[in-house]
Amino acid sequence: MSRQIDLEGITLLLRDDLAQVEQRLREGMESVAPLVPEVGRHTLSGGGKRVRPLLLLLASRLCGYRGPRAIQVATAVEFLHTASLLHDDVVDGADTRRGRPSVSAHFGARVAILVGDFVLARASQMIVEDGDPDILWIFTETLRTMSEGEILQLSRSFDPELPEAVYLEVIGRKTSSLLATCSEAGAILGGVTRAERRALSDFGWQLGLAFQLVDDALDYIGSEDELGKPPLGDLAEGKVTMPLIATLKRCSVGERTEIDALLKACAQTGLEPSAALDPAELEPVRELVVRYRGPELTLERARACIGRAKSRSEPFTDSESKRALFDLAEFVVQRSR
Repeated sequence: MSRQIDLEGITLLLRDDLAQVEQRLREGMESVAPLVPEVGRHTLSGGGKRVRPLLLLLASRLCGYRGPRAIQVATAVEFLHTASLLHDDVVDGADTRRGRPSVSAHFGARVAILVGDFVLARASQMIVEDGDPDILWIFTETLRTMSEGEILQLSRSFDPELPEAVYLEVIGRKTSSLLATCSEAGAILGGVTRAERRALSDFGWQLGLAFQLVDDALDYIGSEDELGKPPLGDLAEGKVTMPLIATLKRCSVGERTEIDALLKACAQTGLEPSAALDPAELEPVRELVVRYRGPELTLERARACIGRAKSRSEPFTDSESKRALFDLAEFVVQRSR
């Protein structure tokens, strides 16, 4: 049985670097428009696990680099992640984020979109300032890929026939791509071989798949206190995720018809999230998903992804950084939010 991982132990190793990242995040939200730093304070003070900067900093250390460029690039990828959250909360109509009002709920959707654009521009500026063409390429490629993932997911909303392969394509593009970029950027900073760079990119990709699989499982079995947002949000928005896909494969024809009817009811409210069904109306589907072990099967898939991620680290010798990367991977599948 895996030992319980405390994220604090991982962050302690990178305490000084992470403090610099936090400082750069605050500085990056400075603007002639007073609303920008106000939104920045609201967003940054909401916490967050900083998994993406952690991954990049650990990967760069694993590859022998500890210089200031890692701080710069780690800040940029966290800004990219933040921008995606600001935009996602508008698309999803999310009222809460990390247990507090989302920016779109607190400041309005227009502010969230515009500040999200500002944060994305700041991330891009920092990558250009770094000046490495390889890092610039994977950053811009990831930006495109993440956008495609979100669009693909939206286009297949409310679809009980969604193939598992398409679901994996969605989560790979919208989540894994950025974590793969974080670990690959660390490898680029360290100047390692192409094979080692690819191995770390694959590590991040599998970590991202696991991260999203856990998120999707928790949406069905987590509480609002644990998640920092209401559960069943994905289902209400018509997102067909792995727990539901696993259930649809195993349930009876009558139960599948019941699920299909509920998804159609959600779809009839339109893609405007504010019109989503009440969570109580979604409870029968949640009960089916739990009965058919949808969350358990999803978490098993996540653990398998972590196993594949760890196997990709074979080219690297044992070190404090490698052990911390493994701990980060274990934390991803152990977390409750």
